[in-house]
Amino acid sequence: MPVTVSAVVPVYNEEGACVQVAREIEAEFSKLFGVGGYEILMVDDASRDDTHARLVAAKADILALRVLRHEKNVGKSGAMRSGFFAAKGDIVVTLDGDGQNPAADAARMAKILSEAAPDIGMVAGQRRNRQDTASKKWASRWANSIRKRLLNDKADDTGCGLKALRREVFLRLPYFDQMHRYLPSLVTREGFEILFEPVDDRLRTTGQSKYTNIGRLAVALSDLPGVMWLNRRLRRPGYVSES
Repeated sequence: MPVTVSAVVPVYNEEGACVQVAREIEAEFSKLFGVGGYEILMVDDASRDDTHARLVAAKADILALRVLRHEKNVGKSGAMRSGFFAAKGDIVVTLDGDGQNPAADAARMAKILSEAAPDIGMVAGQRRNRQDTASKKWASRWANSIRKRLLNDKADDTGCGLKALRREVFLRLPYFDQMHRYLPSLVTREGFEILFEPVDDRLRTTGQSKYTNIGRLAVALSDLPGVMWLNRRLRRPGYVSES
């Protein structure tokens, strides 16, 4: 059976969660896509702990698992990009490597996109009952409200790690560090529609967040003027015919 769906999971110092995340993806994706119909790409972004060794060992009994490793740490967007380039599936769904994103939601979103009209380029998760501190939720709401107002991307929660995209759509997007925070706007810029799906959120049980609240706000808003510039400079040719 050819691979139709790829699950891409960027991981950095997630030795306590990474293998369990892969096992959960295997359990949920096999229900909807069957053995051989999906793959799991764990992208180790130059972790300094035992993440890579544990993932490589897990390949012995998680047959769909592939492990990519960066020589240098480049961040979440860079790890996602490596995963999309390596993916064999036409549909790619992303999850965070800390275990907070339920794999059942990821599989459901991939299924929705696989059955959607061709003009639907992305299914974006919107977290309900978010399991974060009050200060973190406040910082996220503030940044999201500014981004949504200025970009008009209709997204209430771009920080959610659960996103399903058509691989060919992602490969058309301009790449820059932290681009994952602007995927709704970038996908819309290419002329595609987006579906938003409610997803669950779980408490992190191992490891620690890679950002402080101030750091999260800084990276979330620093590229906003650049994305606004990209949107202003776009010129669409309309339908392209060949004679």
